[in-house]
Amino acid sequence: MWFYVDRILVGYQVADAAVHQRPRGNLSDLYPRWLGARELLLRQRNPYSDEITREIQQGYYGRLLDPARPNDPKDQQGFAYPVYVVFLLAPFIGFPFHSVQMVFYWTLIGMTAASVWLWLRALRWRLSAVSIAICIALILGCFPAVQGIKLQQLSLLVAALLAGSAACVSGGLLFCGGTLLALATIKPQLAWPLVLWMLLWSASDWPRRRRFVFGFGLVTALLLGGAEIILPGWLRMFTQALQRYHRYTQNQSVLLVPWAFSGIVIAIAAIACTWVLCKLRRVPADSENFGLATSLALALTVLVVPMYAPYNQVLLLPAILTLVRDRTVLTSRSRGVRFGYVAGAFALAWQWIASLGLSAVYLSGAQASALRAWKWPFFATFTLPVFVFALTLLDAYRREAPLEVEPNVTN
Repeated sequence: MWFYVDRILVGYQVADAAVHQRPRGNLSDLYPRWLGARELLLRQRNPYSDEITREIQQGYYGRLLDPARPNDPKDQQGFAYPVYVVFLLAPFIGFPFHSVQMVFYWTLIGMTAASVWLWLRALRWRLSAVSIAICIALILGCFPAVQGIKLQQLSLLVAALLAGSAACVSGGLLFCGGTLLALATIKPQLAWPLVLWMLLWSASDWPRRRRFVFGFGLVTALLLGGAEIILPGWLRMFTQALQRYHRYTQNQSVLLVPWAFSGIVIAIAAIACTWVLCKLRRVPADSENFGLATSLALALTVLVVPMYAPYNQVLLLPAILTLVRDRTVLTSRSRGVRFGYVAGAFALAWQWIASLGLSAVYLSGAQASALRAWKWPFFATFTLPVFVFALTLLDAYRREAPLEVEPNVTN
């Protein structure tokens, strides 16, 4: 996969950019956030301003985008994050971006690998050291993770924070779990379904679970209050930045169909997911059902988030681990379920099948043919989230909330 991305995918992009005179700069998704944080904290400049957006374009693309050039990218690379993301980036604003980029690159690799162990703890699934190593190799060698690492995408940081939150809650560290979930809201669109699930779960046994809400509420209040202090009125600016972002990127969910249809599908999926999660809301944090419910919330996130960037699919990791763990039960059901499971497994494996085939073609000397077929590993990108969500929903639906009493937890 890494060979495919470095030699074939990037090779095609470089050649295509040269033909169409499309700019290529550092292409790091961290850069707009880093520059905005630096200018706000060191020079008190508004990161949402048009002036900062132009400076971001200079560094990200190597020059300003020109609306008169039809082949120029549509993504303006504006600062479209909650302003409190600068608190996480504050330790790095005094260093050259190249150094920050290298540190963040290896940090994302380490955090993505650690998230496998964290999710296994949250799912209450014990594996041997060899099995864990295989899981880590597969996650670091899947396209969503490779793309996110090479772009230094904050989605991978958020995914690790969500994994840490789930592992802390599963281990009884409720306040810590709430704290990490609050930090994950630097990308609200990736965090809000899990936030809603965790608040529902906490409210279902308030005396034992209130520490989670206290941790989440305290850190959220600090982030929002601190953001208002350093940039008064930032929420209005952030909302406007989001509107501009969706206009120039025209993003939509992985359901690449007209909104009238995809909106209905998303609504049905959200209602079905909510019904199942309400059924599981009383499960203890240290049970398999809690990990399953959390996995379902994240699988819904990937399905409904209005952005089909492959790197967001790292959030499918806990659901995929759950489906592997529960494969015997699932495949013992109807023939239709077995077919869906096999189809989902093929959709997951296709990225490696295609990248291996293209790499073989490239190494055989037919580089031009491999570059022309660069899209092959993407063919299952839009079907995998659908299969994973449907199978995880079915797995969760068959569960019954246990009657056992949840033990007292401490933090």
